[in-house]
Amino acid sequence: MKRSSHQPPLAATGVWIVAAYVAAQMMADVLSLKIAWVAGFSIDAGTFVYPFTFTLRDMVHKLLGRAAARSVILAAAVINLAMAAFFAFAAWLPADPSWPLQGAFVAVLTPVWRIVIASIVAELVSEFTDTEVYHLWVTRVTRRFQWARVLVSNGVSVPLDSLIFSWGAFGGRYASATVWSIFISNVLVKGIVTLASLPGIYLVPSAGREVQS
Repeated sequence: MKRSSHQPPLAATGVWIVAAYVAAQMMADVLSLKIAWVAGFSIDAGTFVYPFTFTLRDMVHKLLGRAAARSVILAAAVINLAMAAFFAFAAWLPADPSWPLQGAFVAVLTPVWRIVIASIVAELVSEFTDTEVYHLWVTRVTRRFQWARVLVSNGVSVPLDSLIFSWGAFGGRYASATVWSIFISNVLVKGIVTLASLPGIYLVPSAGREVQS
């Protein structure tokens, strides 16, 4: 069937989605440096961006296939680790005597490696889990009702991500009640963002690769 002249090429669409996924991962990590107080919960600002990555991952999977989705997840993890390392390097560099913001830069952008590692491990485990749940749904259940594949895969990966991150980053450092409060606030916000981003799956044309191994 001849492709409509108004439909963007699949390769170009894929580039935009992959770029959005990696950008959202990076923005979420940087925004996580701000701890906000929302509706009685302490929550890092990155939580309002990071959940979009799950639906973006589903969009990559739908358009480019499972292997591509796995590669994008791994690439984002490596990029985030490199970003943290460069922040640490920049904070270590001596400041020009005329620049007055060295203390602020070091205080805000020097990575806390336990949080960095917890974040990356949570990302890898949850996003790879999202990939497998999505793949099982479209290959063993149905390719209809595209909203369902996003809802089911994100419904598994979002709590898993929050559990690993909350306890990996803060377990043993804060009281258990505080860590569980962080977990609950993360799941609630990520769940709301997931529902808001869910229609995005319909923006991606199916290339038939989502059922490939």
